[in-house]
Amino acid sequence: MAGTTGAAKRRYRSEEHSINARDVRFDFRDVPMHYIPGEVLATHIVNVMHLVLPEGERAMAQCLAEAMPYIDDERLKEEVAGFVGQESMHASSHAAAREHLQSLGLDVETYVNAVSWLVDRILGDHGLTGRAKRAWLNERLGLFAGMEHYTAVIGEWLLENPRFEELGMDPAMMDLVRWHGAEEVEHRSVVFDAYMYMDGGYARRARTAVLASATLLPLFIFSTAYMYRRDPERTSDRSWVTQFVSATVRGVIPPATVFFTELPRYLKPGFHPSQLGPMDKALRYLAHSPAARVVGQ
Repeated sequence: MAGTTGAAKRRYRSEEHSINARDVRFDFRDVPMHYIPGEVLATHIVNVMHLVLPEGERAMAQCLAEAMPYIDDERLKEEVAGFVGQESMHASSHAAAREHLQSLGLDVETYVNAVSWLVDRILGDHGLTGRAKRAWLNERLGLFAGMEHYTAVIGEWLLENPRFEELGMDPAMMDLVRWHGAEEVEHRSVVFDAYMYMDGGYARRARTAVLASATLLPLFIFSTAYMYRRDPERTSDRSWVTQFVSATVRGVIPPATVFFTELPRYLKPGFHPSQLGPMDKALRYLAHSPAARVVGQ
């Protein structure tokens, strides 16, 4: 049985801790359009991370919710429930940021609604039943596990990147993206473990990982281009290509090559997300996030 085989392959190791949604509050009232000063294109690339990608995370949470009735492993079921809760909080927090940028004149809603419609159209359950339902559920879990690998890697980059402070990034928005990045690192193993429990097949895992990489890179490009073109405050005379290369070289944005360099690591037969960088920094940030501390005061 796939579930039994997958459960045997899962490993918690030092990452065994309870995953729970955190009640956070962000104040975006004073956030400017270009919250990374002097970095128009880089700002919109970060916008993709926290405004567009959550639409995929919403579908991911729905997929995991559909998988829960099939999961008998209580530990894994607890992790899945925590993951779904965290993604729900991501959605509400990023919605507030989206509304603020919309109020500044950046038409984010139109694009995000289109992405949401497309995600539901492609990655919904399609009303399937029986064996077809289970097969499509496993396929989506494989795809989302591949996507979560990239969000975990990017989340780790967001936590470790010193350039945001050096450039004077708006504190509220910096806290938002780092809080989100830290939780991506914290729950990086959940979707992978769910896939291994439900299916565990290497062929599906490899195929869906390639598809995830081939989907996310164009999504970043098209989404950034959309917001950059519709930026009502854009004044830079430099081409977007020049800005992209400059921002990459200076470490303001993660390199696009991550979608190619990370694929071989994920495709190793013995790979597990726990093999990524240490989780300590993510958990420390989550314990001291300004937005999280506001709630407890």
